[in-house]
Amino acid sequence: MKKWTGVFLAVLAVCLLFPLFGCGKEEPQRNFYEISAVYDEGALDAQMNFTYFNQTGEDISLLKFNLYGNAYREDAEYKPVSKAYESNAYYAGESYGDMQILTVSDCLEWDIGGEDKNILAVTPKEPISPGESASFTIEYTVKLANVNHRTGITQKTVNLGNFYPILCVYENGKFYECNYYSSGDPFYSECADYGVTFTADAKYTVASSGKCTAASAEGTKKTYTYTLKNARDFAIVLSDSFTAVQAKSGNVAVAYYFTDDAQAEKKLELISRCISYFGEQFGQYPYETYCAVQTGFCYGGMEYPALTMIGDTLAEADSVYTIVHETAHQWWYAAVGNNETEHAWLDEGLAEYSTLLFFEQYPEYGFTRSALIQSAKKMYQTYFSVQTQIFGEADTRMTRPLNAFQGDLEYVCLTYDKGVLLFDALRETLGKERFLAALAKFYKKYSGKIASPQNLKDCFKKGAAAIITSYEDGTAIL
Repeated sequence: MKKWTGVFLAVLAVCLLFPLFGCGKEEPQRNFYEISAVYDEGALDAQMNFTYFNQTGEDISLLKFNLYGNAYREDAEYKPVSKAYESNAYYAGESYGDMQILTVSDCLEWDIGGEDKNILAVTPKEPISPGESASFTIEYTVKLANVNHRTGITQKTVNLGNFYPILCVYENGKFYECNYYSSGDPFYSECADYGVTFTADAKYTVASSGKCTAASAEGTKKTYTYTLKNARDFAIVLSDSFTAVQAKSGNVAVAYYFTDDAQAEKKLELISRCISYFGEQFGQYPYETYCAVQTGFCYGGMEYPALTMIGDTLAEADSVYTIVHETAHQWWYAAVGNNETEHAWLDEGLAEYSTLLFFEQYPEYGFTRSALIQSAKKMYQTYFSVQTQIFGEADTRMTRPLNAFQGDLEYVCLTYDKGVLLFDALRETLGKERFLAALAKFYKKYSGKIASPQNLKDCFKKGAAAIITSYEDGTAIL
């Protein structure tokens, strides 16, 4: 996700479907989300048939799903929007939504729990042995708040990010539960395959993570069928005000959906360039389609596999920057996953530095490497100075849980800005060619998987790995 920091400166004064591209060996079967959803003016009625393949090596007697849509409740303990962004997000005043689980069939029992009514626990009829599978049908509804956010009704669009129960990652003998903290992206998921059927009023134009394989109209409704393979999430944005421009970037069908943009064709060209450039530097883009969508969003933008949200109130230069940053996330987050709730700098820092690399290649967009480095250094050093003056010392650790950041400012400075400085230090140490080769190795090795900071270090030489550690644990003071 791209957050803008002007407000902070003021404050500071053969698998299930098919294997992933280019694989020389057969991949394990992936979990499968088969979702049928109907949108009707403010609410989503949906059914999800979920097939779980046990790859853990252990018997599984309980499955847990994150219910991200429940974060928009009035009584939610963890609010999805921080105080700094409330006025931008809630354009019509306070508004609330929720995700209600109606039934779960083909299971022994189910329950809603977690710290904030954010976890669906499903007990299968019998334990699922390693290598075996089980299927469940979950019927649920999502009530949407009027909010410029990942899941909500904006002034011109409807954002459906995180609109379905998504399986928690299983690690260290348990399922990892995600609380919806307002700083950062509180998500952590494994890749799965998707088959989505989505119905809405025919007046809407629909942008989606998946490739549209069929569309049909009946009365005033239109139904779309989508597929998406080996992806961490699935998102949809719809609007009765969209115009779309489309092109090809190599074998990838790219599109830009917008409500008001006099530079739409230039944005489409930018998107195509991003797909081509990042593919050449790091490795092949993993999906058949990609779209950037101009929509109501209180931050700069938000990444999902094969779809990114771009805030519709951004100035032209900020919109260009955000498109590049969010597209870079298709490599660092969508393909190479990580635990964003604990290692947010890993994907955000890589996406931010990849953005710098793109603008270094294309200076006509008005951003230079030196200016971007200086901006990151100024933000980080200002943060360090203020923290030292107020608290006597500054905690500059990059690896920490999202709820350990003291608000959006600290989060941005330590994940984005310090992330840029970290990767530039690696580049200066190794040279650009070896630096890019290490990132390409990281991408190739962990595409479709979850990577840790240690996995990144292992793709660099020993001396460079020490640099990463010094920035990560806060001992590197600039």
